[in-house]
Amino acid sequence: VLIHGGPFANIAHGCNSAIATKAALKMADYVVTEAGFGADLGAEKFLDIKCRKAGLHPSAVVIVATIRALKQHGNVAYEDLKEENVQAMLDGCSNLAKHIDTIEQFGLPYIVAINQFESDTDAEIEALQNWCKENNHPMSLSQVWAKGGKGALDLAEKVIELIDQPNQFAPLYDEKDSIENKIEAIATKVYGAKGVEFSQEAKEQIEEFKQHGWDKLPVCMAKTQMSLSDDPKVMGRPEDFVITVRELRPSLGAGFVVALTGSILTMPGLPKHPSALDMDIDENNRITGLF
Repeated sequence: VLIHGGPFANIAHGCNSAIATKAALKMADYVVTEAGFGADLGAEKFLDIKCRKAGLHPSAVVIVATIRALKQHGNVAYEDLKEENVQAMLDGCSNLAKHIDTIEQFGLPYIVAINQFESDTDAEIEALQNWCKENNHPMSLSQVWAKGGKGALDLAEKVIELIDQPNQFAPLYDEKDSIENKIEAIATKVYGAKGVEFSQEAKEQIEEFKQHGWDKLPVCMAKTQMSLSDDPKVMGRPEDFVITVRELRPSLGAGFVVALTGSILTMPGLPKHPSALDMDIDENNRITGLF
């Protein structure tokens, strides 16, 4: 396992360095890399920015879904997510469907990995598996939380089958297009928005960027990870909404332009009480406080 950390995908590009990925490709038969915060953020940036810049051609995508997250997108309160609620989970599948749609637009094969946790009930797991089957989505129940690597053997075998298939991968926009058109392509194709509104400041910045030639760089969207929209309170698969771009920032060393949407802050939202404070090892070398 080669670990090379990357920045948050809500405010940056959300994936590790091209150096790390290329090094791994030289040393392994298969390379798995994370693109954080869903297909709307991490995956879009990995595929539109990193793969374009590094000349990478991905073979397949694993779309990780949890029953808890789907219930939250079905409008279940955070404190109630451990309670069984099959209907809310199925309602939340509209969000999963949009992430799948996004990956399909990139021309890549995919599989849905159902990341099983202790609070997931048999009824919820069965309902999600049936939803995948009914909608012809390849699927595997991943039990790595409880069983480690053995819990993902089925997933690994299915991913290898996907990798052997040819694909039609292509970025969603032309790098030479205008900043406005690139942002609109991301907002409409990936988020499902009906359009984009630019603040006066953003419009003035776009004109300035054109003078420097920065408008020909890829666009890295800074958007909440809580919603497909730029409003963190909007769950599921929202429709008929507009993305608001309030400011643009050039990240010339990285090679892209950052577009700040909604009320997103560029300071990572870390918890006041880190999980590490509750972790320990007892006299029998058993780890406590992880979950």
